[in-house]
Amino acid sequence: MDPINIILTALVSGAAAALKPTAENIIKDGYAGLKALIQRKYEHVNVTELEKNPASKSRQAVLQEDLEATGAGQDAEILRQAKALLDAIQAHASDAPRAVGLDLEDIKGASLTAEHILAQGNHATGVKAKGLDIQGDITFRDVTAHNGEDAPPKNG
Repeated sequence: MDPINIILTALVSGAAAALKPTAENIIKDGYAGLKALIQRKYEHVNVTELEKNPASKSRQAVLQEDLEATGAGQDAEILRQAKALLDAIQAHASDAPRAVGLDLEDIKGASLTAEHILAQGNHATGVKAKGLDIQGDITFRDVTAHNGEDAPPKNG
């Protein structure tokens, strides 16, 4: 994973986990610290907007664009803190968001075909399906789940 995506993933996961009342203090503190560091160094990067809806792809895209424009991906201190937050989330938040390329639930149909599915992040899952009622063929092609930053993608 490139540095900007590491920072963005830490912020998205941290915002989602830290906003839950059951989140561990280490996650809340790690997220608050990363957010404060970014806001201190790059005042034009607005992390607070992400907290309104951490799952929003448009809010994530704006934050990613701002992080790229400031060169935050080259900032070793921010990258180090982002990695520490991701480690804390992985260790302490069993309900932290998971990357799922395709999430299907309660679908009825004659057949199902899905192609070119990519999930990238901690505990990534290519396809998650529950309650399917498919009468014919089910086909998944080109499914990739890339877990963590160093692991090679798992194709299936």
